[in-house]
Amino acid sequence: MKTILELQKVEKYYGNKSSLTKAINNISFKVDEGEFVAIMGASGSGKTTLLNVISTIDRVTAGHIYINGEDITELRGEDLNRFRREELGFIFQDFNLLDSLTAYENIALALSIQNVNANEISDRIDRVARELNIKDTLQKFPYQLSGGQKQRIASARAIVTNPKLVLADEPTGALDSKSSRMLLEQFGSLNEKFHTTILMVTHDAFAASYASRVIFIKDGKIFNELHRGNDDRKKFFNSIIDVITLLGGDLNDAL
Repeated sequence: MKTILELQKVEKYYGNKSSLTKAINNISFKVDEGEFVAIMGASGSGKTTLLNVISTIDRVTAGHIYINGEDITELRGEDLNRFRREELGFIFQDFNLLDSLTAYENIALALSIQNVNANEISDRIDRVARELNIKDTLQKFPYQLSGGQKQRIASARAIVTNPKLVLADEPTGALDSKSSRMLLEQFGSLNEKFHTTILMVTHDAFAASYASRVIFIKDGKIFNELHRGNDDRKKFFNSIIDVITLLGGDLNDAL
């Protein structure tokens, strides 16, 4: 199976020699095409920093990150901007929708930046809107939408460009339980039907239970890893809770 994401001995340090913080400490792992992987860990574990270096928001101190075979740690300037536009999709906790644009226009903007023609933009948005059940919200502005609807619009914007990798940062953090469940079920559907590769950072064991694999981070290192395999979601959820319990005092932060 094709590898979409590969981290090789990645390190990220902050500070100086007298006060050095190792936010990421020699982490290596791979994500194959079509996987849905969750990253879990307590506050300060390094999981957000990990997402930041994968998303090119931040730069590594050492090591290499390959996405679809391209070493993103070597990219600079316009090459880096092109890579972000064409290869990555982003889903943020706070949606990051433009208030002055309709839902349709927010989604279309991602395609317009890639110079996709108007007819193809319409076709692509129609396809993803049907999958995410948002066709009736496309002409509304963000202030007219619920949190769950906003997050589905943000998800549509992330996947409409057919990115190699979708990065989700606490995507259910601002949602109620019903909206969270709906969004996660749609993530699962996108992963299965479109083979979308998803890497999701989350505190929430319930959200992580929708993934096919969970990587647990502690003190900047990989603490444990779980594969769902043939387990149903409830059994996988219980396995996740068992690992979180092993984290001891981190339990309340990780849930």
